[in-house]
Amino acid sequence: MADARLDMQEPLHHHRCRVIYGDTDSGGVVYYANYLRYFEAARTELMRERAISYREMEQQGLIMPVVECHVRYKASARYDDLLLVETCLVEVKSRTCRFNYRIIRENDGKMLAQGYTTHAVVDCDGRLTKFPEALLAALRDQSPDAA
Repeated sequence: MADARLDMQEPLHHHRCRVIYGDTDSGGVVYYANYLRYFEAARTELMRERAISYREMEQQGLIMPVVECHVRYKASARYDDLLLVETCLVEVKSRTCRFNYRIIRENDGKMLAQGYTTHAVVDCDGRLTKFPEALLAALRDQSPDAA
């Protein structure tokens, strides 16, 4: 059953990572919560390459905590698999944004998981705030749904 919330949109960012032994459970399968770590690594690199690094955001007194996440698991990743994490920014609002993800095993092209994370922008005191105009513009350049 297709879920439109998980649709990928251009421009896509591609991030590669290899499953390490510590990511797996006793059955040799990637532990389910580690898919969110793969999402985070890919999102961090997308932000660094196309907008601003998280370090620079923190220096401006801002952070982007996850306020919602969803993962749909399709197949298992295993130790030493090379993964391709595709990421796109699908929604940008003045105070929030949402990224979609797709994780593909490179050797056979099988989609393993797909999902999304929604983020709010907050100041160093934890109060909801707006994205600075320059950052908002950079993010909107990456999103087909500039709200």
